[in-house]
Amino acid sequence: MQLLIDYIPIVIFIIAYFFKDIFFATAVLMAVMPIVLVVQWFMTRKINKIYLASTVLVLVLGTATLYFRNATFLYWKPTVLNWAFAIAFLGSQWYGEKPFIQRMLGNAAELSRSQWNRLNLMWVAFFVFVGGVNIYIAYNFSEAFWVKFKLFGMLGLTLLFVIVQSIWLTAAMKNAEPAAKDTEH
Repeated sequence: MQLLIDYIPIVIFIIAYFFKDIFFATAVLMAVMPIVLVVQWFMTRKINKIYLASTVLVLVLGTATLYFRNATFLYWKPTVLNWAFAIAFLGSQWYGEKPFIQRMLGNAAELSRSQWNRLNLMWVAFFVFVGGVNIYIAYNFSEAFWVKFKLFGMLGLTLLFVIVQSIWLTAAMKNAEPAAKDTEH
């Protein structure tokens, strides 16, 4: 459900883009994202920090896009966000009690510290990769292609990565089970 709510502004952005242009779509996105943030808060009584960071970036880079009439600022938003996540996830390997991925999935899986670190590094690599792909597409393809990539390409890459992660997690937990059972005997 959260993923669908997070993608509502992107869908509205794409509709606005094809209705008029990138600048109109940027203004619409800048209006919609804070509204969705408030709706999420009313529904859950929590602020989604990732969505908040994305909203702040949209407001800052969207303002620059509209002020300078240059979409390059907006093109960088997904890259900046993904690379910031990569840095945060990487830093969590050494700072804090648990890597970020363990904090997110710790209730769903039991892994060793080294497995959590490996999974966390997979997320670091994913964020770096997606940020790089975004900027590559922004500079090497048409604006319309980049707009479509924001929804379909990034969502597709994320879903593919989650599937790969799920397969890895299943295998890692199966390998960990016999070791846990052996220590019980």
